[in-house]
Amino acid sequence: MSNPSIPDGLVFIGRINGLFGVQGWVKVFSHTRPREAIIGYSPWLVKIGGDWREVEVEDGRAQAKGIVAKLTGYDDRDQAGGLIGAEIALKLSQLPPLKQGEYYWAQLVGLEVINLAGEKFGKVSHLFDTGANDVMVVRNGNERWLPATGKVIREVDFESGLIRVDWDADF
Repeated sequence: MSNPSIPDGLVFIGRINGLFGVQGWVKVFSHTRPREAIIGYSPWLVKIGGDWREVEVEDGRAQAKGIVAKLTGYDDRDQAGGLIGAEIALKLSQLPPLKQGEYYWAQLVGLEVINLAGEKFGKVSHLFDTGANDVMVVRNGNERWLPATGKVIREVDFESGLIRVDWDADF
């Protein structure tokens, strides 16, 4: 998942969406797979008052259908309350290296999509998981959903900012 307010070089991984208990723990909506993997990344870059700040993750765990985390320097409910709604990002360098031909979703957002015939489809807005496969949402006045699979995505060229797809413009 990507977010337009995230600077280049950072990857959006979640959002702080509530408080948990009275000792500064927060509820976290995670975009990592599996969702509890977010706890293993530290420090987080958290957008607080318009600025990105590094915050260490002291502890965390899966809790019901979500994730809860204890962040260094946030020791009571009042302190942690200022974090509600804050975006969580990582530096791309904090993520595990990928195999040849694999990409993080955040790397694809904003790239121009064209088919093999050279027809422009627009730019990648975001991606989502259907359970069966990932879907790339491309916008250019209208919205087009393309399966984000190796059969459809034929080339990702970061230098030219292009994704070449095997997809009919009329589909």
